[in-house]
Amino acid sequence: MEHRDVVVDAFRRHYRCAPTILVRAPGRANLIGEHTDYNDGFVMPMAIHRAVLLAAAQQSGDQVQVCSLDYGSEVAEFSSQIDPDAELPHWARYVGGAWWLLRQRGVVPPGAKVMIGGDIPIGVGMSSSAALGVAVIELVLALTEQSGLSQADKALLAVELEHEFLGTPCGVMDQMASASGIAGHAMLLDCRSLEITPVSMPDQAQVVIINSGKSRALASSAYAERRRQCEQAAAILGVSALRDATLDMIEAAHELLGPILSQRARHVVTENNRTLQMHSALASADLAMAGNLLNRSHTSLRDDYAVSVWEMDQLVQTTQQADGCFGARMMGGGFGGCAVSLVEAAAVDAFIEDVGAAYEQVTELRAEFYVCAPGGGSHVQYLETG
Repeated sequence: MEHRDVVVDAFRRHYRCAPTILVRAPGRANLIGEHTDYNDGFVMPMAIHRAVLLAAAQQSGDQVQVCSLDYGSEVAEFSSQIDPDAELPHWARYVGGAWWLLRQRGVVPPGAKVMIGGDIPIGVGMSSSAALGVAVIELVLALTEQSGLSQADKALLAVELEHEFLGTPCGVMDQMASASGIAGHAMLLDCRSLEITPVSMPDQAQVVIINSGKSRALASSAYAERRRQCEQAAAILGVSALRDATLDMIEAAHELLGPILSQRARHVVTENNRTLQMHSALASADLAMAGNLLNRSHTSLRDDYAVSVWEMDQLVQTTQQADGCFGARMMGGGFGGCAVSLVEAAAVDAFIEDVGAAYEQVTELRAEFYVCAPGGGSHVQYLETG
């Protein structure tokens, strides 16, 4: 049974009625451009074929009932006039936050019944949370017949949901990728202007995301610390964001910055450059160059940004040395989680077997592999109820 049918069937069984709306919002893989989005820089994500799915129907009254298949069919309920202090499971706060956010903007969301499902692995760095945020924004806009918003507008609402209701200081990349993904393409995203430049993914290679099996215990605290360090470095350099800095500026201000801030700033500047170069590499199907950029990105994240861990370094090194691999790096906030690799299409099966065995031998951890195809962005489907 397709995931779409699973969610729709679960809605029917749980609520004993038919859904009228189905929302799909994909996860994402970020090829390159790590820790650059909150520095107004460049990133290159792609929406993937795995997605969050919401089946929903409006109901009379102001109660919103929610059930999540991803959390053992856990249920939650809140008023459509929800208060930010309402006690809800973390996953349900995304849903409640969408109702609250749109209400703050003059929209009056109705009561509803919602079933959540999909096939994005949770907690491994494919942005399941951002996809859920985009999905619930799409849902509330559909329930209130708010047409005319661009996909970028919807992504920004999902970012506001994270900032204002959940207190998460995220950038814009994950939500923009989920809302604005283009099938068959990666997206060069300017995180300042939000301009998107699509680039076709070469048929000769596939993107393989690898879950290291190392939990990201320090990710949230370290993420906040890195953001503060980047803001401090930008202030010392006299720029609004590190996107505007250069290596010459960092070198000239080395004594003022000190070694740590110099390293953090150097990563952002060089990662922005690598991201722009990646667009050229993919546009010309230069997979050797693309792989080299991934490898250099990992070195910078490990040495200058200091967000890798031993297990991730072992995984990336094993991956980079595998037959058929053009290049690989850690992906996401760091301190565990996933790596992203670019692999020759014909070699993917052998690559997965070889890397999995070698990594487990060294670390005693079992990696999980996800072959990801670039897909389209979020959308709403209105269902027949007959």
